[in-house]
Amino acid sequence: MDVTAPTRRLSAAVNAAARLVPRVAVRLRADAGGLEVAASDRDLSVRLACPATTHVDGEVLVPAAPLAETVKMLDADVVRLVVEGSRLAVRVEGARFALPLLDRGARVEPAQPPRLSEVDGSVFAAAVRTVAGTAAKDDPLPVFTGVRVQTDGDDLVLTASDRYRMAVARVPVRAAWGPLDVLVPARLLTEATRQASGPVSLHADPAHFGLGWPGGTLTTAVLDAGFLSADTIPRDAVDTEVALPADALAAAVRRVGVYAEDRRVLTLEVGDSHVRLASARADTGEAEETLKANVCGGRTSPSFQARYLLDALAPFSGTTVRLAIQPGLRACVVRAAEEQEVDLTYLLMPMLPR
Repeated sequence: MDVTAPTRRLSAAVNAAARLVPRVAVRLRADAGGLEVAASDRDLSVRLACPATTHVDGEVLVPAAPLAETVKMLDADVVRLVVEGSRLAVRVEGARFALPLLDRGARVEPAQPPRLSEVDGSVFAAAVRTVAGTAAKDDPLPVFTGVRVQTDGDDLVLTASDRYRMAVARVPVRAAWGPLDVLVPARLLTEATRQASGPVSLHADPAHFGLGWPGGTLTTAVLDAGFLSADTIPRDAVDTEVALPADALAAAVRRVGVYAEDRRVLTLEVGDSHVRLASARADTGEAEETLKANVCGGRTSPSFQARYLLDALAPFSGTTVRLAIQPGLRACVVRAAEEQEVDLTYLLMPMLPR
């Protein structure tokens, strides 16, 4: 194999493959169409295209981490990859780095399942960033580390929860060929959508989920999506509705949160035409801040953990946010007051005040 590629494009592809399928080797295949960067294990595979000029066709398997780090640190505009005996030489003007060739062996990777729908890549990525942020990062119950991806009529619905909050986003489907309902690891889905652009096709079978976009594909085993659903959370007892600028509320949460006790719990006291954030801590004092708001209904005043409230407000930055507050310890429903490109619903569980 002998190929010349743009350094930045190669670095982006190799580093993305190494992040998506960590701790494995990366496979490079060069032909007249350019360079393909791939990585796989039994449950996951990724393929990314990189523009390149191929001098000699070929395919090699090399350690992922050293190749990613080497190419990332190069200053040259282009880099040449050439097989020299039992090494893959990474050459730029004035420097040469050589990586051992690994035994390619038999390929064991999941096949791309059937295509079921297609969405706009940028809208899909925006929805995934928000929803995946509510999934648990490391939990003994895998269902809470995933994003449920399902079709509902002309929409694709994304759902995730860590049991303390839940986010549900709806994005329009550009085309559909069949129903879809799978639970995908949140970290993996987030990283994959960073790479995807243009139209993104969604693929699935009972055991696998896949994404395809111009220049890349990803296939992974799925989790059990059985009971992760926003439909199980009651939302019919709204007592109070509050509308105010999301950015103003978030800024107040950050300021008042400095004075919160160890659990960082703030009380959102609802008045006739305002909300008042309050917190107190014995060793740092107390804080309160009042914001103008449109208030409808009762005066239910919940308490929230500051960081969860900030996470809920972040996707609505620059807009007016509407809080539908239920009495007791029932979920608070957070939505944009005006229609947005991504139809997002954020469900936030209140905390017991102390």
